[in-house]
Amino acid sequence: MTTTNEVTREAWLVARKELLAREKQFTREHDALSAARRALPRVRIDKPYVFAGPDGERTLLELFAGKRQLVVYHFMFDPSWEAGCKSCSYVCDHLSGTVPHLAARDTALVAVSRAPLAKLAAFKARMGWTFPWLSSGGSEFNYDFHVSFDPADVAAQAVDYNYTTQAFPNTEAPGMSVFLRDGEAVFHTYSTYGRGVEALMGTYAILDMTPLGRQEEGLEFSMAWVRHHDRYPAE
Repeated sequence: MTTTNEVTREAWLVARKELLAREKQFTREHDALSAARRALPRVRIDKPYVFAGPDGERTLLELFAGKRQLVVYHFMFDPSWEAGCKSCSYVCDHLSGTVPHLAARDTALVAVSRAPLAKLAAFKARMGWTFPWLSSGGSEFNYDFHVSFDPADVAAQAVDYNYTTQAFPNTEAPGMSVFLRDGEAVFHTYSTYGRGVEALMGTYAILDMTPLGRQEEGLEFSMAWVRHHDRYPAE
């Protein structure tokens, strides 16, 4: 690769300090945005959602595992599919190591999909993940949180996703939802979709600091390069 913007160390340091000022401004704005997110109002969850897990059925309250906060990753896995979504798998490759750190801050993390538990368990074993993953196939949870859609709505290009009515290519979509427990009362505090889940993807954060970046220009869609981590070509 030919370097077209080579400069002296002194000139590089000037440019780097200019960028640092912008990075610090971005960090302050990010902190302010996070504070605004924490200040969002809350919605009490009264519907009795039930999830299938390896130890039997669990309610939404039980997914907290005694913690005050619960983070749910909405993993795209239609009941008819034989494997989980590649992009969601890319997200979840980053999650297992976060579970004990989140627990230290009174927060539980689980993944939830509509596929039956046996398929989730088999795919989880293949991927080597250790975070809890439960099936919501027996409830309306995915539909109520706008990550699963009626095929008729998909065909009509009119699904309710990311807080708007839009076209979407699948009956399943990615997202993340956050819940807060007050005693036995459960409240929904936040959900994010689309690129909002990039906060969970440390690989992107690393690539964004490199000169070549994500290298997604010209692809059919941004994450077309992503594979299940056991399906990349051998080096």
